[in-house]
Amino acid sequence: MAIVRHILDKKGQLVWTVRPDDTVFAAIEEMARKDVGALVVVENGDPIGIFTERHYARDVFLKGRSSPTTVVRDVMRTGFAYVTPDRTVEECMAIMTAERVRHLPVMDDGNLVGLVSIGDLVKSMIEDREFVIDQLTNYITGTR
Repeated sequence: MAIVRHILDKKGQLVWTVRPDDTVFAAIEEMARKDVGALVVVENGDPIGIFTERHYARDVFLKGRSSPTTVVRDVMRTGFAYVTPDRTVEECMAIMTAERVRHLPVMDDGNLVGLVSIGDLVKSMIEDREFVIDQLTNYITGTR
């Protein structure tokens, strides 16, 4: 059973962040540069929220706000769900479903150590299934 720590070992623990007083435009530019759909909002070294493409679409664009003048603090999600590195992929999927989110920050002893997306979880599940299929195929055919 895969756990978050294994996903982070493969993808790395680098987390792209933004400050709460940065403009939404700057945050969107950063997401485009890094090809990611979410940024963790950090203030004084501590994660205080999350900003995603969904927040931009619903809370900025659809409400007619200006990206260059709206700050991340005004549209970010606070009180966000997070997981620890020992959580399973299945537990993360359940949290994402219940919270209706696509990204989960990973916290370890109060420190931000990673970010997992729904895509990371699905990829991990597919890899696990492929491994089991390969093992069963080798067992049935008698090959190693």
